[in-house]
Amino acid sequence: MANNSAEMFGTNDPKELALRTDAFNEAISKSLQSADMAQATPNTNKSFGLDPVSIGNQIAAQREILKDITVGSTVSGGIYTAGSPIGSGIVPFDLEAPAKYLAPRPTPLRNKMPRLKGSGTSHRYKRITAITGSGTGQGDIHPGLSEITQNNFAPAGASQSLYYARGSKIAYTGDDKIVPYYQFGLSDSVSWAAQYAGQGFQDIRSLSAQSLLYSSMLMEEKMMLMGRGATGGGFVGALTAPTITLSARAATTGETGFASTGTLYVAATADAGSFGQSAASAIVSQAWTAGQVIVATVSVPSVGALGYRFYSGTVSGLTTQFYNGRSGSNTFVISGPALTSGAVATAVDTSSYAQGYDGIMAIVTGADSGYRKVLNSTFSGTSPGAEFQTCFSALYDAVKADPDEILFNGADRKQISELLKNNSSTNYRLTLQQDEVGNAVIGSVITAIQNEVTGKVVPMTVHPWMPQGNTAVLSYQLPIPDSQVSNVWTSVNVQDYTGINWPVTQFEYETSSYWYGTFLCYAPAWNGSITGITAA
Repeated sequence: MANNSAEMFGTNDPKELALRTDAFNEAISKSLQSADMAQATPNTNKSFGLDPVSIGNQIAAQREILKDITVGSTVSGGIYTAGSPIGSGIVPFDLEAPAKYLAPRPTPLRNKMPRLKGSGTSHRYKRITAITGSGTGQGDIHPGLSEITQNNFAPAGASQSLYYARGSKIAYTGDDKIVPYYQFGLSDSVSWAAQYAGQGFQDIRSLSAQSLLYSSMLMEEKMMLMGRGATGGGFVGALTAPTITLSARAATTGETGFASTGTLYVAATADAGSFGQSAASAIVSQAWTAGQVIVATVSVPSVGALGYRFYSGTVSGLTTQFYNGRSGSNTFVISGPALTSGAVATAVDTSSYAQGYDGIMAIVTGADSGYRKVLNSTFSGTSPGAEFQTCFSALYDAVKADPDEILFNGADRKQISELLKNNSSTNYRLTLQQDEVGNAVIGSVITAIQNEVTGKVVPMTVHPWMPQGNTAVLSYQLPIPDSQVSNVWTSVNVQDYTGINWPVTQFEYETSSYWYGTFLCYAPAWNGSITGITAA
């Protein structure tokens, strides 16, 4: 075959050359189709008005052309196949646009919580937390009196007492709360090459802006749930490092014992959820023999911990203690073989942030919470749900709280649901909708628990980001009509979400999100927590 198209088709005119090239390619295509048809249906040639002899001549001629085209090629026999002469084949690329967007992005708290408008650099409010007779910090006074009853009504610090025939004065307890505002934001960028190369498939800048918004919402959701502010801002502050002890025992069903004798060094940190952990505990060692496992137990817990992370190695030192796993309660079983790589323990605390606020779990496990219980066990199998009835009773006794919802991790709700369904001594109600009568559905789930103190049915809701081992018992409205608290939990933002497209200073489109605000709880005592739940 000629090396030059002009020589092959006998013309240098571009237009004529293009026409002849197209005609040549079309002729090859048609002739190959005809050849394929003739080979596939040798007995039907006459029905198409074709002469078998001429068809044979055409096939032979086309084969000669293909031989010329593939001169010097490595194609075996000069024949094109699906994988030759290009490994991926000379075939269309069936790409479906746009890209599928599968990243989970639920934000139930952010969607539910009110968002108020703020101003300045902090949000300030005052609270009256107790009055005489409320049972929340001021003692009771019997109001009985007679005509000769006299009480001192002199101003505080007065040099002379004044007594009047009046009932005793009531007393108050209150406080002044100042919650700082903080700045938050995330960023993304799209190179010019990525944007232009994506044309015809997807608008990459639009995808970037969408992803940036979703990521901002997800991070705010997780701050609302698990954030911990620094003590300098009046928040709970960093988690303390735990203290641990070790013991060795024989491996049981489902566990893998160490293969030979040795010594294991273990450290642990208090888990703060998505945003970090406490500094590591002191390293503790434990010898083992073949077939044994090591049981690590947190002997001195960290108040507010959402669980514990465990690190181990065969050499002492934080840089040789590798991440073994996490437990929602205070015990963890380390099985063989010993780890020799992975994330290492650290002396640096990352559990709290100077530019962050306390989220729900920090508040309901903190000193201002109305109820705190660390189980360090599974839920009760003899009286399923008893832990929550104790919580309801304590909250009602303290402030007459009547909670609205319990947030669960999925595995923990499944555990209590199974206990409630399978315990024959526990009464529960199955509700059938009208359109379900006559149908059979395999399985059932406990969706709520009835407060035995107030009678309210409290939903048991799985929060998608709640760490295993933790629950939050929440009130959203107070059972006090004129409390001036319309919502117990709320976001207050000086500037809510805004997007910034930065000036182009390089071959990139750069974008950031920004918001300036805080998250607060007006009435922590109306909420509680049950943590340290051992996985079933």
